[in-house]
Amino acid sequence: MDTIESRIDSQSDEYKANYEAMEKLVEQLKAELDKARNERSEKARARNTELGKLTVQQRLDLVLDPNTPWLEIAPLAAWGMYDKRIHSAGSRAGIGLIQGREVLVHANDPMIKGGTIYPLGVKKTQRCQTIAMENRLPLVMLVDSGGAFLPLQSEIFPDADDGGRIFYNQAWMSKMDIPQITAVMGLCTAGAAYIPAMSDHVVHVNRTGAIFLGGPPLVKAATGEEVTAEQLGGAMVHCQQSGVSDYFAEDDAHACQIVRDIVAVLPRRPKAEIPMRQPEDPLYPPQEIWGIVPRKLVTPYDVREVIARLVDGSRFLEFKALYGPTLVCGWAYLHGHLVGILGNNGVLFSDSSLKATHFIQLCDRQGIPLVFLQNISGYIIGREYERAGITKDGHKMVNAVATATVPKFTVIVGSSFGAGNYGMCGRAYSPRFLWMWPNAQIGVMGGEQAAEVLVSVKNEQLIREGAGPMPPQLVEAIKKPIVETALKEGNAYYSTANLWDDGILDPAKTRDVLGLAISASLCAPIEPRRQGHGTFRM
Repeated sequence: MDTIESRIDSQSDEYKANYEAMEKLVEQLKAELDKARNERSEKARARNTELGKLTVQQRLDLVLDPNTPWLEIAPLAAWGMYDKRIHSAGSRAGIGLIQGREVLVHANDPMIKGGTIYPLGVKKTQRCQTIAMENRLPLVMLVDSGGAFLPLQSEIFPDADDGGRIFYNQAWMSKMDIPQITAVMGLCTAGAAYIPAMSDHVVHVNRTGAIFLGGPPLVKAATGEEVTAEQLGGAMVHCQQSGVSDYFAEDDAHACQIVRDIVAVLPRRPKAEIPMRQPEDPLYPPQEIWGIVPRKLVTPYDVREVIARLVDGSRFLEFKALYGPTLVCGWAYLHGHLVGILGNNGVLFSDSSLKATHFIQLCDRQGIPLVFLQNISGYIIGREYERAGITKDGHKMVNAVATATVPKFTVIVGSSFGAGNYGMCGRAYSPRFLWMWPNAQIGVMGGEQAAEVLVSVKNEQLIREGAGPMPPQLVEAIKKPIVETALKEGNAYYSTANLWDDGILDPAKTRDVLGLAISASLCAPIEPRRQGHGTFRM
């Protein structure tokens, strides 16, 4: 593989201005992450202490191996939504090591509305289950929840992808032989009672953990019986009488140790094998990405400069380097794992689409994971390009992305607009993980383009009706709210709040995050694609 020769001048005014702009975005990201992890009311903290419970962070610290990596999932889910205090959609989740093996852990946060589940909390739980199923990761649930947030019950309960889907997924995970371990550390009420009931192992904390289909208030209303939560569904009831729970824990710390002991005796499966080498650092510091990425998304730059700061030794075997130059494709090692990388260097033309299709087919047949660095305004448009076949050539690329069976990983490093989002493996194309950088924008098209389209359509309508085109003042009045809405709904925080991605990344940490995710993906088998035909030279 050739070493990428960087052409970046880190002393230039442009580099310094870019660096400063990204630094501000990263500082904002750190502040938002700190708020999500730590902003809790004193009342909630006091109540948690009074009940003898540990905080969610303390629980995670005890259940995970000390001083090991933690790949957090959707830490800013529900950002700015509800009352702006349902941080992380009410839970913490991520992939970490327990007894030396990769495990996905999902933990309700009892200091956020008592662990009450909001609609995006349901979506986050399902996202965790999807990650566990796709990557064959054992799932540990640290349950402490008062159940559904009833004022929003219509957004939680009835539809195909609402709350009931969690238990549907649990049934499928069991059928797929994916271990599920639940620690009941607080209330586990109503439908949520099925989480432990459908798990392989259930650890139940005495005095604080309780499982029941209907809590004491509902029991009294329905039957007139007065009963405490402990009498109704405490650890003694379910460990000694009902058999719902399997392990009796004296407190949270004891429960975490039992979870660790259970993971220690789970069967070990060999990880998938892909070509590997001894990991080595890039030649160039990853933090230099801050100065490489332009302040404005429309400003072009060479994605190879980013690749050089992500991959081992900054070495890259480029595929079709002289063909389809608006898309860079090639192979590299990333934290020792061989991957195929696709990165945008402009709009997608027919030649770059065919190049991508060919490259994806090769990686899929050889069992090599794919990494997409997405910065795309879309596919080229216009009469000349339609006649040349951009629609069918773009379709080939989209088809290849959709049907590739190897693990796919997507990082939106800039724009993500229109069908370009699809061709570069957006969320709808099932990447194992998808992240955004804090400068990224996502949407059907950019705000300015959307505004121009709508103004053009309106002017054509007026001309057909015999009126003249709109005056400049009216044009501006129409364009302004469209552009503002696009900026608001297309930014990284809006995306991550709605769980369109798995989190916003500091660009300098992208290499390490990808390394952790690729390692986790290898817990699932990779079978090189055996198509009914050979690879087509596109």
